[in-house]
Amino acid sequence: MTGTSAGVSVGGKTVDLPTRSGTIGPDVIDIGTLYKNTGTFTYDPGFTSTASCESKITYIDGDEGVLLHRGYPIEQLAEHGDFLEACYLLLYGELPTKTQKDDFDYRVTHHTMVHEQMSRFFTGFRRDAHPMAVMCGCVGALSAFYHDSTDITDPHQRMVASLRMIAKMPTIAAMAYKYHIGQPFVYPKNDLDYASNFLRMCFAVPCEEYVANPVLARAMDRIFILHADHEQNASTSTVRLAGSSGANPFACIAAGIACLWGPAHGGANEAALNMLAEIGSVDRIPEYVARAKDKNDPFRLMGFGHRVYKNYDPRARIMQKTTHEVLNELGIKDDPMLEVAMELERIALTDEYFIEKKLYPNIDFYSGITLKALGFPTTMFTVLFALARTVGWIAQWNEMIEDPEQRIGRPRQLYIGEPKRDYVPVSKR
Repeated sequence: MTGTSAGVSVGGKTVDLPTRSGTIGPDVIDIGTLYKNTGTFTYDPGFTSTASCESKITYIDGDEGVLLHRGYPIEQLAEHGDFLEACYLLLYGELPTKTQKDDFDYRVTHHTMVHEQMSRFFTGFRRDAHPMAVMCGCVGALSAFYHDSTDITDPHQRMVASLRMIAKMPTIAAMAYKYHIGQPFVYPKNDLDYASNFLRMCFAVPCEEYVANPVLARAMDRIFILHADHEQNASTSTVRLAGSSGANPFACIAAGIACLWGPAHGGANEAALNMLAEIGSVDRIPEYVARAKDKNDPFRLMGFGHRVYKNYDPRARIMQKTTHEVLNELGIKDDPMLEVAMELERIALTDEYFIEKKLYPNIDFYSGITLKALGFPTTMFTVLFALARTVGWIAQWNEMIEDPEQRIGRPRQLYIGEPKRDYVPVSKR
């Protein structure tokens, strides 16, 4: 909705720009007519002070440590619901009734198989290919297998594509893992829940039966919920930007996966685990903490602080509890990496430097430890992130397609190169 207006003076000319208010959160100044009226643009590297769209999906208050999906606190969704319920909420805007959830679960479960030719697609990759490289290629290739759900102007096709991606992403992720470690693919089973099915596809082998541990399956499901959506972050913005050109949904999600691969985004939990391994033991922590406080030292503690959250990451509270549940279930008590993690957490929550800088443990700090305990190698961490985030990307993509104000993304620039000059023949240079 439009509220008051903000006066902006440029070159002696003042223009009134309308402000817009959301249901919660700060107001925004609509600068859509700024260039037309003043001949100037705004300059905002990283778009950290710019709202690129309206959205009803996710709200974050970084100062207060709040994360809401369609108005529901992430703590409540992770504690009381499951991942497919969160998927339904993100896609449709409301929590499902029992009948709606049963129908949604059935439709997702019965779309988990991928086209059999996809299995041969994997053999085109080197055996030691990074699973994220495989994911980028395979998800992008889905548009070559499912032509009947690429018409973005058809709401039915968009929803079919949405369900297909939520359903098939665990299968593709598990296939990428199995290919990476040289084991045969394991097909999904329709009588298992989403998380148990995924764990079975990752860790079962044909020579023996595999039954997913319910505690570990619940932890996996919770990890999926906590990573399902996070507003207009780099990968989500990438999906929206790619989608603004009219690209098919599979290509847009592949673009999001490519962006997520970056260590500053999806690779943060892997980086946190590598840092804990580098520290190695509790007695070496003071050395690394001192280095982290030294502004002249390039070392940084990974898994602490967050670009958005200036308070404790609400997802980290849930992830901390989940981490201990997994470690207790598996009987892991004397893990040096866990000891380092717990001592670092204690320091971060009590040391004045960390408190002043608001460097609280974030979700990546705990999720890396949990995924390692579940048996995943660090190369799979970002793949699991992509699996979970797919529903958020799809929900955001659908919302963008249906937005009447949507237009192709076209950021401006501040040009600092050479001004116009004349070409000089090579013989005279």
